Amino acid sequence: MRSVVLFMVDQLSAKWLEGGSGLACPTPNLDRLRQAGVTFSNAYSSNPVCCASRATLATGLTSRGHGVLQNGYRLNPKLPTVMRALNAAGWQTGAFGKLHFEPHYLGFDIDFRRYGFDVVHNTEDARGGEWLDWVEREQPEHYEAALATVWPTSIPALASYGASKTNLADRIREIRREFRWGTDDFPNGTAQYYVLPFPEELSQTAWISGHALDFIASAERDRPFYAHISYVQPHAPSCPPAEYMDRIDRSSIPEPVPPEWIDDPLAPRCFEQNGFRADAAAWRDRRHFYLADVAHLDHQLGLVMDALDRVDRWDETVLIFLSDHGDLLYDHGFFGKAERHYDACVRVPLIVAGAGIRSGLDCNALVQHEDIVPTVLEITGLPQPQLPVEGTDTRDESAPSLPGSSLVPWCRGEQAAGSRDAVYIESYNNTNSRTPQNWARTVRTQDWRYTLYPGGAGEQLFYISDDIDEMQNLAGDSGHSITRREMRDRILEEVILQDYPHPPRDLLALGVH
Repeated sequence: MRSVVLFMVDQLSAKWLEGGSGLACPTPNLDRLRQAGVTFSNAYSSNPVCCASRATLATGLTSRGHGVLQNGYRLNPKLPTVMRALNAAGWQTGAFGKLHFEPHYLGFDIDFRRYGFDVVHNTEDARGGEWLDWVEREQPEHYEAALATVWPTSIPALASYGASKTNLADRIREIRREFRWGTDDFPNGTAQYYVLPFPEELSQTAWISGHALDFIASAERDRPFYAHISYVQPHAPSCPPAEYMDRIDRSSIPEPVPPEWIDDPLAPRCFEQNGFRADAAAWRDRRHFYLADVAHLDHQLGLVMDALDRVDRWDETVLIFLSDHGDLLYDHGFFGKAERHYDACVRVPLIVAGAGIRSGLDCNALVQHEDIVPTVLEITGLPQPQLPVEGTDTRDESAPSLPGSSLVPWCRGEQAAGSRDAVYIESYNNTNSRTPQNWARTVRTQDWRYTLYPGGAGEQLFYISDDIDEMQNLAGDSGHSITRREMRDRILEEVILQDYPHPPRDLLALGVH
């Protein structure tokens, strides 16, 4: 039985590992992983925000299937998860780092073991909780600097923190007001991108790796394991250790794609709310810090791969490297993710390597997050769950229970039966909107990307094959009206199918005739 390592980073687009960015940021361990496995160059986040995408990666369900439509929703722990299926079948299961199955604002004492993990060491964007308490206990001289990195001070639990009920929120705000983000070597640091203000070994990133490495080293030899290793970086604020800043070739960092939508009458209305024009210094600095975070994460990947070798488990383990969604990093005048469905937002890195996987293979098949759970189930030899049939004690083997398809055939170098000819991507509201104008719906094929915003709030059609940077919106071009109509019809079909197979929420049985 094979073990599985899910090595997950946060807000990393596939784009930032390719082309000019790939030249600017050496990633020797990702290169090593690519040589050992299959790289999926057309992998997509089906809902490019943290909570929704992570819920899909845990359950294999669409956003409507699991109900986590956007950030701010919690994943119902009663829903079936791949971790719980593996745990029930005898796998040792551990989670290390960011899970985000529940909103940050619920606090720092969430029991994530109920999602199917034996062991959990959790730290999230908000920094509070186990990692922060560890810094205070083990390295108190760096505790104030660690507090400065806690940015969402409106979380209620920070106002009455820990057993002592300390008002940590006010203390953090005071520290951040006076904190010097720039350094002598990197004076342009801001609260959004800065050099880590304490030693690398105290970083969240190193702390996450340390617990994951301990789990791998101590796992029972006669039982397979599932390690969910999930980092907070390079999600903003970017905060690489200083020694990784020098690994980036600043002169090779590519310029942002310009905001082509500003004079476009069909441009999505919500773009005006979130768009801006970036000055040269800001984009280069921000990309520099971001890519230095990527270099630091590449080092962590090497540590995990070496640990599997050290305990002689690489040949019986499959490692999946992926991200939850991308980051525009000033492309088209934006940074972040959500309803701006450009390539840097929605296309994510995905590499599968290890036991039984072809080495050094590139695959351009269209895949999306819903395909990961079926893949893990096939890798581990577990069946997909079967839906109950009303009036019987049996399960309906003919009824699919998951919307995705296993990538294992591709990983063996074979053509997968029923492979996708398109991926579907959707967004709902983001943190600063309350309007359906942000509810983008996208179909992406090998050649085209079409996105529709409801209520006449905008649409985009790009011929990706000739317009890789998505600079010419053809939605209003009469010469492409047939393609526009076909893609619009495809969106309608995909929207309908988001509730198929039947979502398992409160499902007792399927009716029969």
